[in-house]
Amino acid sequence: MTYHPDNFVVWAEIPTTDMDKAVAFYQAVLDTKLTTDDMGPNPIAIFTPKEVGKGVGGHIYPGVPAARGSGPTVHFNAPGKLEDTLERVKAAGGTVVSPPISIPAGRYAYCEDLDGNSVGFMERA
Repeated sequence: MTYHPDNFVVWAEIPTTDMDKAVAFYQAVLDTKLTTDDMGPNPIAIFTPKEVGKGVGGHIYPGVPAARGSGPTVHFNAPGKLEDTLERVKAAGGTVVSPPISIPAGRYAYCEDLDGNSVGFMERA
């Protein structure tokens, strides 16, 4: 048998050493509002898809990020032009690691957030 789900990724978790700074960073870069939830054992800030239950979301949580450059990469849809998103990454204190890379589906670039987590931002074709 071969397994082919609608989405292989169902959720993403991004660790941070400073929740307030991480929330501010991602809200600024993605031009969105994260939903905070402190009902569980740890507070989290949630990336909520447009239609709950139809799309992949994720959250930021207090934790220990992987060493800079050694963890997995989470890719986000860029709100609008990729260059504008990359400017917001820099303005919010993150690092742009690569220039835009073109692929048939669009363009993306690698960045690092405030904790050194590898993140990508994608502008779809």
